Amino acid sequence: MNCRHCAAPLTRPLVDLGEAPPSNAYLTEADLQRPERRYPLRVLICDRCWLVQTEDFARADELFDRDYAYFSSYSTTWLAHARQYVEEMVARFGLDRDSHVVEVAANDGYLLQYVAERGIPCTGVEPTASTAAAARAKGIAIVGDFFGTRLARTLVDQGASADLMAANNVLAHVPDINDFVKGFAILLKPHGVATFEFPHLVPLVRDTLFDTIYHEHFSYLSLTAVDRVFASQGLSAFDVQRLSTHGGSLRVFAQRGETGTRPPTDALAALRDEERAAGVATPGFYADFQARTEGIGREFCEFLTAAREAGKSVAAYGAAAKGNTLMNCAGVAAPLIAFVADRNPAKQGKYTPGSRIPIVDERVLQDARPDYVVILPWNLKDEIMGQLEYVRRWNAQFVTALPGLTIT
Repeated sequence: MNCRHCAAPLTRPLVDLGEAPPSNAYLTEADLQRPERRYPLRVLICDRCWLVQTEDFARADELFDRDYAYFSSYSTTWLAHARQYVEEMVARFGLDRDSHVVEVAANDGYLLQYVAERGIPCTGVEPTASTAAAARAKGIAIVGDFFGTRLARTLVDQGASADLMAANNVLAHVPDINDFVKGFAILLKPHGVATFEFPHLVPLVRDTLFDTIYHEHFSYLSLTAVDRVFASQGLSAFDVQRLSTHGGSLRVFAQRGETGTRPPTDALAALRDEERAAGVATPGFYADFQARTEGIGREFCEFLTAAREAGKSVAAYGAAAKGNTLMNCAGVAAPLIAFVADRNPAKQGKYTPGSRIPIVDERVLQDARPDYVVILPWNLKDEIMGQLEYVRRWNAQFVTALPGLTIT
């Protein structure tokens, strides 16, 4: 395989997580009678541009199909994040009724609803039919397609150039990262701004956040790699913000390279220096990730086995993609975890891919009163512990497996 960005041969591994089904491919009762699609889940490092990337086995249209079950609006933390983003962008860039905002990967309208509330014209791009329908139900204009240069040129021809483009947790999801980024350079107005949010590679590697790795994530991004991709496709970064989401994320601000006039900030220079000092562009930075990953999976499985042997019941909360990576890599399945409770009706009544654990309404958790509740989307731990505070009434304890096993 060659690098998705610079086409250099890829020979250096980051981690091999074995074979696993797509992490959002939830199973129906009928699916339980059939074998699952499984693909190798291996991640490689480009020694030339330092883009970290999943080896090619699964196609994007297989991963993001019409029944895609991730809906952003079921997290109150994420909704608050989106509202704050809109407030900050409107104030910083003077957006008003004469502006146009485009969000790529608009999902169920979780962010653009706050743009529309302000009377600012907006358009979402969302290829998954299930989430696009939810966004349209909120009155948001949605283009049901994958984004890239072809669609960008079509939108420009329709007079839909953008003052602001938002791309939250999608840059990692695109197989052709060059074509995707070039689309932003095409669709932006001469002095428009694009923002890209994505999990930061540095904490992912440093804290062994391997559950962020799944087939839907084609790339794992540092500023070092993103700078190179942007520059090659007509964008230039001018600012960056560090975010707490997903164990540590970046929001990179970019403009068209030939027309943008915003000078680079001190924050951008500082992060570039920090990544250089950390060794992101050296093999040593990635050296022991595989061993640490295996240790976390083994520790989690040993905890579940010991709990079962002690007669303790264990349930989980949040049928998140990252939880599916964890369970498949650790070899966890029922009955080690009896069920996964989730608020999303699109997931309830189905089963987790690979581990085949039933996904149920939260009321089942209240009735079953397990001794332990494993929080699979650990990045939302505070929100979920507050939501499930009632489990303390029967002395249940919360468990997270990453960044390390904790029981509270």
